[in-house]
Amino acid sequence: MLATLRAPITIFDRRIAELVAAHPDGALFGSLPGAGAALVPRMIVAFGTRRERYQSAYEMQCYSGIAPVTEASGNSQWVHVRFACATFLRQTFHEFAGSSIQQSEWARAYYEHQRKEKNQSHHAAVRSLAFKWVRIIYRCWKDGRLYDEEIYMQSLRRRGSLLAGVLGSATLTVWKSVGGFQKFSGK
Repeated sequence: MLATLRAPITIFDRRIAELVAAHPDGALFGSLPGAGAALVPRMIVAFGTRRERYQSAYEMQCYSGIAPVTEASGNSQWVHVRFACATFLRQTFHEFAGSSIQQSEWARAYYEHQRKEKNQSHHAAVRSLAFKWVRIIYRCWKDGRLYDEEIYMQSLRRRGSLLAGVLGSATLTVWKSVGGFQKFSGK
């Protein structure tokens, strides 16, 4: 049964690659670190071509299910994954964020920070990274610009992000919590 499916799958893969190459945003999504032949078409579908559809990155984050939900009752408050969402989109962004960890310096540093310092599980850390990625991709998509890691790194430095401090260091560093703020230590 698998042998009979190989030929049609190969034809579909070729046709998808042709459509991505011809798509006006194909290069934009192809410029994302970790987005390969399987994820680029899914990202194109996730965002679509109607730029007026989403007025903010947060709308996209909520629709796709990447934005967490905060619930409160009485004196209790808790945060959990969004259940009412387009699960295929959530999975797309989750998979992209996971693959970007191997390709992007800042994504890897952010993921490791979430795991080690914030004590998040693997999937929670990847969702948190995906939340950041959707904002970045949204801006590129709205402006019609390719993603450039160096431009994002300059933005991190300009805003004084602690993540930029980690990446600017030649050695692996330690994050410390000092007075409610995260402090970078080059040890």
